[in-house]
Amino acid sequence: MEVEFDVKITPGALYDYMLFHTYTSASGLLGSAVGALLVVGFFMGAGVIFLIAGAVILAYLPWTLFIKSRQQYLANPAFKNSLHYKMTEEGVEVSQGEEVQSQKWEDMYKAVSTPRSLILYTSPVNASVFPRKDLGEKTVGVIRIISAHMPPKKVKIRQ
Repeated sequence: MEVEFDVKITPGALYDYMLFHTYTSASGLLGSAVGALLVVGFFMGAGVIFLIAGAVILAYLPWTLFIKSRQQYLANPAFKNSLHYKMTEEGVEVSQGEEVQSQKWEDMYKAVSTPRSLILYTSPVNASVFPRKDLGEKTVGVIRIISAHMPPKKVKIRQ
């Protein structure tokens, strides 16, 4: 079984990855909980400062991630061109121009999905992002090969 496809990393794809990565971490969840509690505190009569602080906390992280995704896209020349992926029985090979890198399935950290992307983590903080719009009809094949070569506890993909 083998699947080949091209993806174009856009600021939107980076933002989707950053939102998922941040809001599934302890700090992202804690920040959201604190912001929500401050807003609830306002509605329980604690004062308008609670509403303002809660709104700022809840809006700060998505806004900064939005800005950071744009900056990262502009700063990284690799995002200007498409990346070619080839998933085989041995692992995942990514190429752009003359440069080729590969990683074995057993070295993959985890695979997850968002409504807009499939994300294949190569370490706790690094990942390959596959926008669903770029995968098109190959989405099912990509999910199948990932699921076949990674342990089920590492795969959290919803169609």
